[in-house]
Amino acid sequence: MFSTLSAAVLGFLLGLRHATDADHVVAVTAIVARERRFSRAARIGALWGIGHSLTVVVIGGAIVVFRIAIPPRVGLGLEFAVAMVLILLGFANLKEKAVGATDRDAAADSAHTKKHLAATDGWRPFIVGIVHGLAGSAAVALLVLAAIPETVWAIAYLVVFGLGTIAGMTAVTWLIAAPAVYASGRVDRFQRGIRLAAGTLSVIFGLVLARTIVVEGGLFRDTPSWTPR
Repeated sequence: MFSTLSAAVLGFLLGLRHATDADHVVAVTAIVARERRFSRAARIGALWGIGHSLTVVVIGGAIVVFRIAIPPRVGLGLEFAVAMVLILLGFANLKEKAVGATDRDAAADSAHTKKHLAATDGWRPFIVGIVHGLAGSAAVALLVLAAIPETVWAIAYLVVFGLGTIAGMTAVTWLIAAPAVYASGRVDRFQRGIRLAAGTLSVIFGLVLARTIVVEGGLFRDTPSWTPR
């Protein structure tokens, strides 16, 4: 009983920590940098966490149950998809910054922003979470298999891990959104600067990650090298 409880607590704590991985934080930063309310930012974090955790439980569960081996090229391809998502999120922020740069388009920019926020509230963080979950499922599943050989308990651990990730990402996005929310009520130019910084960071991080996967991982070579992480 004690060991089971300990494993559950450990899984939840590791899920919390998993939410703070660099690529996760950069992704949600690019999304929530335009938000003007804490509640909306926290909702985005929760949706990202749900998408990520759903994928980890489904794909990771399949790996645990059927002992599936992920080919290196597939693993690298999934991580490359994460890099592309980061780049796209960054460019979306930079594009929005450019659209709102001229005063004469202020009204159009306001309408654009509201429409964009409505879309962001739903599919975007959920889909981004799914992509990140696909890239991380193998590593989580292999870790669980090494520590918990029993299939039922391994899947239960994945579920608890996912709950921890949802809670962690909700808290992370709430904290990340603080500067943008503070700025939105005071200086609009500062708020746009935050979006610009978040977008730039996302593009740079995505490019660096893509280069690592292609050059060091050998995604397009005959013998790619991939270590689940």
